[in-house]
Amino acid sequence: MTYPRELIDPIIAKNADFDLEGFVFGNGDFTPDIMLIGEAPGEVEIRTGIPFTGRSGKELDKTLAIAGLTRDQIYITSIVRSRPFGRKMMIDKTGKKIVKRPNRMPKTQEILLHAPLLDYEISQVKPKLIVALGGCALKRLIDNKMTISESHGRVWHGKIKQIGSNSKYVASEQEYHVFPTFHPAAIFYNRKIATDLMTDWEKLKEILAKKTF
Repeated sequence: MTYPRELIDPIIAKNADFDLEGFVFGNGDFTPDIMLIGEAPGEVEIRTGIPFTGRSGKELDKTLAIAGLTRDQIYITSIVRSRPFGRKMMIDKTGKKIVKRPNRMPKTQEILLHAPLLDYEISQVKPKLIVALGGCALKRLIDNKMTISESHGRVWHGKIKQIGSNSKYVASEQEYHVFPTFHPAAIFYNRKIATDLMTDWEKLKEILAKKTF
C-alpha cells in the first residue's frame, strides 16, 4: 500500500504537540478479507516498526491461531500510529531521579489527529470484516458509548465513523461488518477475560468458515 506523504507528514509534524513518538505503518496483506484495528503502538513496536510485536503481539498470535489465521492473511493497523507515552518520576538504584515514559492509552485529540490515516487505510484495504481490538478501537469506529464487555463476540453491521471536512466524525457512506473483541494486552491486567477472549476467537473461526459477513 502506498501512503500519501501529504497525509502522513502533517500527522507526524503535529505529534510534537502531544506526547507521541515514532510512527508505525500498517502491516500484512493489503487485500485481505480481515482487517485488525488496535489501539496504538507501544515501545517495542516503535523499535521494530511492526504492529503487535511486543507482549501483546504474542497474545495476538495465540488468538489468531484459534481462528485458524496467520498474520500474512490479515492486515493489522491501529487508530493511532505513534506511541502515546506518559511521564513518571522515579528513583533509580543510585538514588537519582529519573523520568520514565510508560505506554498509555491515546487521548481523544490524538485519535482525531490520526483519524484521516485510518480512514484512508480502510478505504484502500476494503475489508469484508473489521476486528476491533479493544474499547478504544470500538469507540473510534462505532460509538463512544459502546463497551467491549457488552459488545464482544458479536458481529455488528452498519456505517462506521469517519472524519469529515470539518474535522468532526461523520457516518461513512459504506456499511461494514465489525467484530469487537478484547485487546490482546487486556489479558495482562484481567485474567478473568481469558475464557471470553478464547470464545470470541472460536466464534470468529465459525463466522469465517460460514462466511456470515
